[in-house]
Amino acid sequence: MVKSILIRWVVLAVAVGITVSLLPGLHFTGGIGTLLLVSAVLGLLMAVLKPILMLLTCPLVVLTLGLFTFVINALILYITSWIFPESFRIDTFWWALLASIIISAIAMLLNSLLGEE
Repeated sequence: MVKSILIRWVVLAVAVGITVSLLPGLHFTGGIGTLLLVSAVLGLLMAVLKPILMLLTCPLVVLTLGLFTFVINALILYITSWIFPESFRIDTFWWALLASIIISAIAMLLNSLLGEE
């Protein structure tokens, strides 16, 4: 259980790090420790806030065949950047939306390679 959580945490940190290096609209200052802290908060927000937002926006998620989930992920990414204004900054909503898609794809790929669900 703990091993699985740690693996997911590191995978999310790697996904965020790769995404920040790919997109010019995302700005990150800090080292690996800061990246791990940002990804821990992002993961915690995904675990706590995402189910609540999914429930509240269930009709939109169903109507868009699940694509509204990326908007929810972008909102959670924005909240994370609001918590870390000096370390992690996002220029616009569109960069956050693109970042949420890339982070999801990288995390899914890495989790499948590592054998995580």
